[in-house]
Amino acid sequence: MERQVPVTALVSPQDNVQLPNGAKSIENDLQIVESLPAPENTRGGADSVLLVGDLLEVDVFQVDELDKTVQIDSSGRISMPLIGRVAAAGKTVGALESELERLYEIKHLQSPDIAVLVTESKGQQVTLNGEFLTPGVYPSSSNTTLLQAVALARGLSPIADTGKIFVYRDFQGKKLVANYNLKKIQQGQAIDPKIFGGDIIVAFSSKTKLAQKNLKETLGVAANAVRAIPLL
Repeated sequence: MERQVPVTALVSPQDNVQLPNGAKSIENDLQIVESLPAPENTRGGADSVLLVGDLLEVDVFQVDELDKTVQIDSSGRISMPLIGRVAAAGKTVGALESELERLYEIKHLQSPDIAVLVTESKGQQVTLNGEFLTPGVYPSSSNTTLLQAVALARGLSPIADTGKIFVYRDFQGKKLVANYNLKKIQQGQAIDPKIFGGDIIVAFSSKTKLAQKNLKETLGVAANAVRAIPLL
C-alpha cells in the first residue's frame, strides 16, 4: 500500500481568493495556513453542511403523507411531494428545514413544522494517509478532533514524525493545508483542532526514525549472518 502522499498542485497562482490571515503559497501554489478555517456556512464549525449522497429523513409535523426519506442527488437536490426539487447540498440542517417550511407555507400548509434528520452521511468522512498504522477512509462527526481522527487509524506508525501531520481542507473552492504537531497537542501545548468531513490528513515519516529503522534492520541481518557461519 502506498503510504505517503506528496504535496500536489491544487491551486492556480492566477486565482484570486480571499484566504485567512497568515496564508501564503508553498510549492505549486498550494495554500498553507497556521490553522485551518471552518468550512463555509457552518457558523464557525458549529453546524455541519449537507453534502451530495447524504440520506435524510424529512418529517412534516402532523402531515404524515409528506414525510419522506430522501437522498441528496448528484446535483445537490432532494425531491419532495408537492414542492418538487429543493437545493440541499451546502446548506445546514437548520437552513434546509427553514427552506422547506417556507416553500410548503407559500401554497400548501399553514405554519408548517418540519424536522430533517441525517441518517447516513457519505460525505462526513475523513481520509488518513501516510504513516498511520491503518490508513484509510473513516466516518467523522461534527465533534471529531485531530487526535480522535488519528485514533481511528490506530495511531501513528513507529517511523512517523509527530511534527509533520498535515491536514488538507477545501475552502472557497480552493485547497488549504496546515501543519500540526501531534506531540504538542497531546501534551496540551497546542489546541486539538476540529476535523470536518472531506478533510485529508497526511502523516509523513521522520528521516531520523527511518534511518534508525534501516540501521536496526541492517544490523539484524548482519548479526543473523554471523550466527549462520558454521564453526570450523
